[in-house]
Amino acid sequence: MQKTIFITGTSSGLGKATAKLFHANDWYIIAAMRNPENEMELTKLKNCTLVKLDIANPIEIKTAIETVLKKHTINVVVNNAGYGLVGPLESLSDQQITKQLNTNLLGTIRVSKEFMPHFQQKKNGLFINITSMFGLIGYPTCSVYAATKFGIDGFSESLAYEVSHLGIKVKTIAPGGIKTDFAGRSLDSSSHVAYKNLIDKVSEGYSEDKISQFSTPENIANVIYEAVTDNKNQIRYVAGSDAIHLYNERLKLNPEGQFQTLITEFNSFNNDTNE
Repeated sequence: MQKTIFITGTSSGLGKATAKLFHANDWYIIAAMRNPENEMELTKLKNCTLVKLDIANPIEIKTAIETVLKKHTINVVVNNAGYGLVGPLESLSDQQITKQLNTNLLGTIRVSKEFMPHFQQKKNGLFINITSMFGLIGYPTCSVYAATKFGIDGFSESLAYEVSHLGIKVKTIAPGGIKTDFAGRSLDSSSHVAYKNLIDKVSEGYSEDKISQFSTPENIANVIYEAVTDNKNQIRYVAGSDAIHLYNERLKLNPEGQFQTLITEFNSFNNDTNE
């Protein structure tokens, strides 16, 4: 029997790549996005339904998912939609902070909650929640973004324990850098004069040369497919060579050891440039 997957944030990047991969493997796709009227590629696929969904809108979440569940039985939910927010904390407005939390973290929680009765009734189901390496490792100028991704990681692990007796599973995918438009329309940023040297240093990580070494959306989509189909009880899947390297360093040094190493590095940089 053909299985059905519900994916948020499918208008571009990882979400679209995931939809196309599962479709190629004979899954029925429910592709959720903010502006389905603008989508030109997924509309051409058979066994693919587009759904209008802004995950920052609780009413729209409830209405959209209720409508979907009247027509479809969902086997897997991929909480992928979100965006980046970069900048020193004191440079960010309350509106920017609230929007980031409401979209990345609360959006994932609310979508998951709406599907819970459906999965509980079926006595099976799988949530795949997209976090980030910045959901496992902190990084300067990403404090609020990391808060959402650390939040998703903690939410997912706790929920996995909570629902396992109901036949429901929860897994997370933690990608490193992805060659998408993250640095374009999917990124909000802010600056502050007191952090200029630090921002310049961090920005080097988003240069064209660095981005060219990132994973493709298709690379990460393959990891999502693996997590959905491998029947393992594994909860975290670290995706991308850069992410795997950083995570292994994290495990080797332990969180406190890594913090001491990185804080020394960044303080040394700031001291040198301020002399």
